[in-house]
Amino acid sequence: MKYILFLGDGMADYPLEELGGKTPLQAADTPNMDKLARKGKCGRLITIPRGMPAGSAVANLSILGYAPHIYFRGRGVLEAASMGVKLAPEDVAFRCNTICVEDNKIKNHSAGHITREEAVELIKTIDDKLGRNCIKFYPGVSYRHLLVLKGEKFSDDVACTPPHDVIGVPITEVLPRAKNRKAEETANTLNKIIFDSQDILEGHPVNLAREKEGKDKANMLWPWSPGKRPGMRRFQERFGIRGAVISAVDLIRGLGIYAGFDVIEVEGATGLYNTNYEGKAKACLEALKNYDLVWVHVEASDEASHQGDIDLKIKTIEYFDKRLVGRVLNEISENICIALLPDHLTPVKVRTHVAEPVPLLIYDPEKEADKVDCFNELSCVKGSLGLLEGDDFIKIFLRKRKRGQATFSPYSLFLEFL
Repeated sequence: MKYILFLGDGMADYPLEELGGKTPLQAADTPNMDKLARKGKCGRLITIPRGMPAGSAVANLSILGYAPHIYFRGRGVLEAASMGVKLAPEDVAFRCNTICVEDNKIKNHSAGHITREEAVELIKTIDDKLGRNCIKFYPGVSYRHLLVLKGEKFSDDVACTPPHDVIGVPITEVLPRAKNRKAEETANTLNKIIFDSQDILEGHPVNLAREKEGKDKANMLWPWSPGKRPGMRRFQERFGIRGAVISAVDLIRGLGIYAGFDVIEVEGATGLYNTNYEGKAKACLEALKNYDLVWVHVEASDEASHQGDIDLKIKTIEYFDKRLVGRVLNEISENICIALLPDHLTPVKVRTHVAEPVPLLIYDPEKEADKVDCFNELSCVKGSLGLLEGDDFIKIFLRKRKRGQATFSPYSLFLEFL
């Protein structure tokens, strides 16, 4: 049996007055997702366990059946894996955004979705001026970059705030802080990097050109989500399934690498609304020839939510449905299991992630459908899968367990360390 996992990042939302009480997912025209809902079974999944940060790292660990409270070590380590950056056991990796600061407040988390080419030039300058033997900056995609602090003197016990959670907040209120005395040097280093980066980037030629074009500047670095590398059993060892991941986002690719997935590159994959949906569909179909499971991730709807753009979010959902899901459905045979879900909610009005159950569907050609006839947040509540948690979803999807068996038992968690 072959499997496809479609993941629309941040696609789920709240009802909006502007849409007559509908969510963007309800308002969007999604014939292909609705078709899968009619042919499959629906339900909801708790992807953010109680007390865990509501983000894609935790959510996707849950989706793949890895207990986040054991394996979540920050976004930075996952993105390091995707970028091919080798971490020593004592190294601390941070996701490092280029952000736009205006009047000493965070205007946006993405520097106006700066291009990769512009950002690479900025990060190179930062590394030349602020980099040391123990401090290293690596350019990533668009505004998403990597900072690694090397050596035992640094700690991951620092409280760092995701910039997308504090739009409009003065930077002095959300600076990194030490959780204990051992982490004080790390917090001080991070704060120095933040303010030094502003001095360097504010007048950089890239930013002067962006300002002249009426674009937001990338005038500050913002490190967050610290962690040290995790040890994870490979997905194939756990389930006997060989997987591939298709994503523009280093976080997802890095998680796939730690889980033993191969990364499939797609030209023109951007992480935004203009990503290459057709290229991802083609890559998915090609990958099915060599892999048991293909995990296709699209970031676009999450980014639209962070911008607070309702119309753009609807457009990204419709693109996801027609240009990706529809194209794949038109080409595959009937003996393929398909799962489709968001990783978390990213409500447009909140403009950040929230920890609530997400809608999901599983189409298994050998199982009877339930009575859900469309895919959205409300309809999936009525689905026969009910409310799933832990490794329920991945084991039901991969036919490894029936609904109702215990999830993440103490014994199964113990086995994860072996």
